[in-house]
Amino acid sequence: MKTIRLEEPTKLIALETEKPGDPGPGEALLRVHRIGVCGTDLHAFAGRQPFFSYPRVLGHELGVEVLATGAGISNVQAGDHCAVEPYLNCGKCIACRRGKPNCCADIRVLGVHCDGGMREQLLVPANKLHPSPTLNFDQLALVEPLAIGCHAVERAQLERNEHVLVIGAGPIGLAVMQFAVEAGVKVIALDVNAARLEFCKRQLGVAHVINAASEPVLDALLDLTHGDLPTAVLDATGNPQSMAACFNYQAPGGRVVFVGLFQGDVSFNDPNFHKREMSLLASRNALPADFSRIIRLIEDGHIDTSPWITHRSAFSCAAEQFPLWTLPATGVIKAMIHF
Repeated sequence: MKTIRLEEPTKLIALETEKPGDPGPGEALLRVHRIGVCGTDLHAFAGRQPFFSYPRVLGHELGVEVLATGAGISNVQAGDHCAVEPYLNCGKCIACRRGKPNCCADIRVLGVHCDGGMREQLLVPANKLHPSPTLNFDQLALVEPLAIGCHAVERAQLERNEHVLVIGAGPIGLAVMQFAVEAGVKVIALDVNAARLEFCKRQLGVAHVINAASEPVLDALLDLTHGDLPTAVLDATGNPQSMAACFNYQAPGGRVVFVGLFQGDVSFNDPNFHKREMSLLASRNALPADFSRIIRLIEDGHIDTSPWITHRSAFSCAAEQFPLWTLPATGVIKAMIHF
């Protein structure tokens, strides 16, 4: 079957591999129709993705069709169109037992710790499939990145009408903004890319944007919040300088949520942290309920996914197109690969 594999940083190759075979008990055999390209894939291509080894078949934002199921499956059947929850958890560790499979002690994420969906077919546990009778494959592939933002907003416990700063207008930051707007807060977007900030305003309904490349961030925040500063700051950059700066942008008693991941240490001034009695949270992956909620929101028309996909490629051309999507000048919000 047709497969694209990342052999080493910056080296993607197209090759033929063996089909996965029949599904065993609890498994489903999938035909991949759409593969969304995300920051994890781009970081892996550049050699900057933690918890990653080469060679690896990328791809965890998937719109799929069920071809066959093994014994004991009741949630899906052949012919169903599904989003894939790509976080394969053990079900036994303390995190899984406490209802947090997204941070399982032995988690394996498709396309990161094990081979993902940049291939024609794959086997997954059937309980990781979320079917929809109405969503198309593009929409199904976008459920996972939206789930990252949904979970981050849940972690932040946002309160209606509070000022919330979201740093980073890449795909994950945009997903955070999507659900922050849905929560009824006053969202402020911060980035250095004017085109992405315009996307925040035009497509997501973000009321206020700050371009850190052209205006003093702290002064702008004080002005927008009438001297109060935001009570929640969510950083989706994975940039250590940006993450450290979060501690200066929030109001006393507020909270910081790190959504983006940095492969190293982040430091902050402890007296500043204590005097504001800040809460510091991490957000990792998403929960099964996030997938179900997002599918309902898209089905009901509350979320419009059509503006998200800015670039497309047939699978046969994707290995050649992929390096272009890493370039800021390309203006990619979300690239989608289709068979």
